[in-house]
Amino acid sequence: MQERKIALITGASRGIGLELAAIFAQAGNDLVLVARNKKDLETIRRVFEEKANISVHIIAKDLSVAGAAAEVYQEVQEQGLSISYLVNNAGFGDYAAFADAKWEKLQEMINLNIDALTHLCHLFIEEWIKSPSEQKILNVSSTAAFQPGPMMAVYFATKAYVLHLSEALRQELRRHRISVTALCPGPTATHFGEVSNMKASDLMKNVKIADPKEVAQIAYHGMMKNKSVIIPGTLNKMVAQTVGFLPRDWVSRIAGKVMQPQDQK
Repeated sequence: MQERKIALITGASRGIGLELAAIFAQAGNDLVLVARNKKDLETIRRVFEEKANISVHIIAKDLSVAGAAAEVYQEVQEQGLSISYLVNNAGFGDYAAFADAKWEKLQEMINLNIDALTHLCHLFIEEWIKSPSEQKILNVSSTAAFQPGPMMAVYFATKAYVLHLSEALRQELRRHRISVTALCPGPTATHFGEVSNMKASDLMKNVKIADPKEVAQIAYHGMMKNKSVIIPGTLNKMVAQTVGFLPRDWVSRIAGKVMQPQDQK
């Protein structure tokens, strides 16, 4: 019997992360699910193990805390788990003018969106590069990666980092049977909108909100086909491609107008 593959998914308790976990489970993969809320993870584990007849390991960890990524990796090693798929989905944003934002929240955002993701990639790539097996990484970026984002300046910058890191690693790892895919969804109906307070922006008033299940399905199939960058939605693709042809100052001005608070219209 062929040994089951294992997918490690961060931010797995809700939204795109939870939907991706369900898809991996339905495909017969065992799971390592990472999120902050242990109670939520335990509930998810029971459901998946009963419905999909798979093994689910849970790790309750706040990846915005320095050193947490290394602790996740260490726990995986201690359990003797061989990870084939790494999905770096955990992340959050904050809607506020840079000067008004709390530094502690911005630091947590950078820790989670950049540091934890990068550290997990490095830890697993160090291990995988010596293996003859095929492994895959899916890093969740955003359409925010393609332009600056006034009122969410740090969040947009972190997602640009994720996209560029993913594309660079993909080239470095081609000869090692390790594929790296960046998922760049637009606004999606997840907990993200509540955490980031993005509902206050004019952007959320005028765009179609994507279904996380549909985004997860597109992401999974793209990852399995070794795609470099996945942008769900025709309009999102058009916008991402168009901004590259405009003067940078125009892009910033347009983004600033779109991202301004609704009460300033």
